[in-house]
Amino acid sequence: MSENATNTRAQLNDSPPAEEQYKAQFERTLGKFESFAVAFSFISITTGLFSTYGSMLTSSGPIGIWTWPVVTLGTILVALVFGLLASKIPLSGFSYQWASRLVNPVLGWWFGWASFAFLSIVTVAVDYGLAQVALFPLLGWEYSASAGAITTLILILIQTGLIIWSTPILTKINNMAVGAEVIAVFGLIIAIGAAVAFFGRGNVSNLVSTGIVHNDNYYGWLGPFMLSGLLGAFTLVGWESAANLAEETHNPKQVVPKAMINAVLVSGVLGTLFLIVVSLGLGDHVEELTHSSAPVAGVIRMTLGDVFSKIVLVVVCVAIFACGLVIMTSNSRLIHAMARDGRLPFSEKLSIVPRPTGGPLWATLLACVVSVGIVLSFYSVPDALTQLLGAATLFPALLYSGTVLLYIFTRHKHVHHPDDFTLGKWEWPVVIGACIWLSVDMCVFIIPSDFRVAQMYVLASMLVGVVVFLAVWLNRRKQLERMPPLGTYL
Repeated sequence: MSENATNTRAQLNDSPPAEEQYKAQFERTLGKFESFAVAFSFISITTGLFSTYGSMLTSSGPIGIWTWPVVTLGTILVALVFGLLASKIPLSGFSYQWASRLVNPVLGWWFGWASFAFLSIVTVAVDYGLAQVALFPLLGWEYSASAGAITTLILILIQTGLIIWSTPILTKINNMAVGAEVIAVFGLIIAIGAAVAFFGRGNVSNLVSTGIVHNDNYYGWLGPFMLSGLLGAFTLVGWESAANLAEETHNPKQVVPKAMINAVLVSGVLGTLFLIVVSLGLGDHVEELTHSSAPVAGVIRMTLGDVFSKIVLVVVCVAIFACGLVIMTSNSRLIHAMARDGRLPFSEKLSIVPRPTGGPLWATLLACVVSVGIVLSFYSVPDALTQLLGAATLFPALLYSGTVLLYIFTRHKHVHHPDDFTLGKWEWPVVIGACIWLSVDMCVFIIPSDFRVAQMYVLASMLVGVVVFLAVWLNRRKQLERMPPLGTYL
C-alpha cells in the first residue's frame, strides 16, 4: 500500500477498535453502464419534463425553456465537485459520509437527515407525476386529487417490494427503462420535429413567446423568466444517487464521478432538444395546453396522433416508474448507512441486509412508510404535484450548496491517491463556478413567495430532525461522536 493511501485511511479512521470496522454487506454488481443508468434514471428527463413543463408554461410561458441550458451548465459544475468527494470516500450515504469524516459526525448527521427528507419527498413527487402526466392520460382517465393519491400509494408499495427482493432485478428493470427512455426521447425529437417541419404542426414563434404570462418585469431579477428555472432545477437532480450505491459498484473511485457527470451532460443535451420540439409542437394551442394537466402528452397527441401517443406514454410510464424505484433505493441505502453507524433509533433493525443481492429490509420499509405519510398529507390537495415539485427542488439546492461548501472548507484535509478522480488546474474555476450558480439557484427558490409550501416542508422536516437528533444524542451519544473506521474497506 502506498504512503498516501495509508495517510488517507489514517485520517478517516481515527481510533475505534478494529472489530467496529465496516464489513461488506452488498455485492459489487454495478459496472460503468449500471452506475450511469442509476444516475440517469434518477434524473429521468421524461419524468422531469412531463411533470414540470406545465408549471413552466403557467409561470413563464414557452420561452422559459431557455433556462434549461443554464441549469445544465451549473449542475455539471456541481457534479464535478461531487465527483471529487465521491472518489475520496466512495461509501453509501454520500454527503452524510463526507461531512461525518471530513468535519464531524454531528454535521454529517444533519447532511444525512436533509438527504433523507429530500429523497422521501421526491419519491412521492415522481410517483404523483407518473399518475398525473403519464398513466392517467394513457388510460384515458380523468385525474383527481384522490385518484392521484391512491395510484401513488400503489406505486410506492410495488417499488418497495422490488427493492427488498433483488438488486439485480432492480438493475435490469432500470437498465431496460434507461434504454427505452433514450430511444423514446430520440424518437420524439425526430418525430415531433418532422411533424413541425414537414406538416406545419407547430409554431416557431413559441420559442420566444411568454404565452399567457404578461409582466412588465418579465426578465427582471426573480421575474417570471427566472422562476422557469424550476424546470431544470427539479429535473437535473439525483445524479448523486450513483455515489449512494458506491459500495455496490466496481472501481467506484473512477466509475462513480464519471457516471454522475455523464448523466447530467446527456440529460442536458437531450432535454434541450426535447424542449425545443415540444414548444414548437404547441402550435397555436399555447393557452389551451397551458391549462392542461398533461401538456406534453397533449403535444404528442396533436402532432403524432393517438396511436403513437399511447406507445410513447407506455415508455414514459416505465421510465418514470424506474425513476421512482431508483430514488427509493437511494433512500434505503442512505438510511442503511446511517443505521450501520448507529445514527438512528432502532439502528440494529434498520441496518439489516437479509441477502447481499437484496435491499436492506427495515430501511426500505421506513422509506416506504415516510413516503406514504407524505402522500396521505396531500390526499385531497388538487395541485399536489406542483407543491411537491417545489419542495423536491429546494432541498437539493440546499444540499448541493452545503456539499460544495464542505469541499471548499475541508480541501486541505484531502490526501490524493493515484486512483482519485481529479480536475487538475480546472479545480478552482469549477468550484467558483459551482458557487456562483448555487447562489443564483438558492435566491430563485428561497426569496419568491411561490415556493412557500416548499419552504414550510423544509422547515417542518428540520424540526422533526431536531426531535430525532435529540433521541439519538440521549441514547447513542458515543456512536454519534465517532465514525467507525474503514480499515481496508476502500
